[in-house]
Amino acid sequence: MKYFLLSLLLITISSCAQNSRLVLGEKNANEELKIALSKKTQHNVVDNKKIIIKDSITAIEIAEPILFDIYGKEKIEKQRPYEIYLLENYWVISGTLPENYLGGTFLIIIDARNSRIIKITHGK
Repeated sequence: MKYFLLSLLLITISSCAQNSRLVLGEKNANEELKIALSKKTQHNVVDNKKIIIKDSITAIEIAEPILFDIYGKEKIEKQRPYEIYLLENYWVISGTLPENYLGGTFLIIIDARNSRIIKITHGK
């Protein structure tokens, strides 16, 4: 019983410690946004020159939640496997359909240097 109570105490202390987090708050977030949007020189990994979305898996992980929200998860998943190409620093991703299937597919273009979405559309 003594060891059970000791274990329970350690679990409780551990749980409380894990919940103690430093939260900077909305005011800090607002300040960071203002700095990021300003023209001031600042440290930023995103320099619009180097590719930060380096592989097709990451590009799809970025694209799918957006496409699911716009067109519905079921509709997009039916268009797998996707066609995906890295062309001139842009990920061009589109759905595929079975042969002789009537309908259109999505198209999303994402800038690989900054994750900016250039285009989203869906054919009919």
